[in-house]
Amino acid sequence: MSDINNITGLSTADLLGKSNVNNKTVGEGFAETLKKSLNNVNEMQEAGEKAMSDLATGQVKDLHQAALAIDKAEISMKFMLEVRNKALNAYKEISRTQM
Repeated sequence: MSDINNITGLSTADLLGKSNVNNKTVGEGFAETLKKSLNNVNEMQEAGEKAMSDLATGQVKDLHQAALAIDKAEISMKFMLEVRNKALNAYKEISRTQM
């Protein structure tokens, strides 16, 4: 598993949204992590829209890069929607439990 982390450049702490500062582990809150993720998806959507408009107007410099930007935007949106669906399902399941 450490080989995978070395290849991607991410550590387990990075994946969990934690970093070491003065030998203390400082974790991001769920809301902060969600906000960063939504901002990232928004940036990908804007890049995809720009790539599509460049394609439509003929101003595209690299067709491959434009196609990648559009695909990244599509995949990130689908992933965000799946996360939203899972969160809603979890909320509904929790609300159905009796105390």
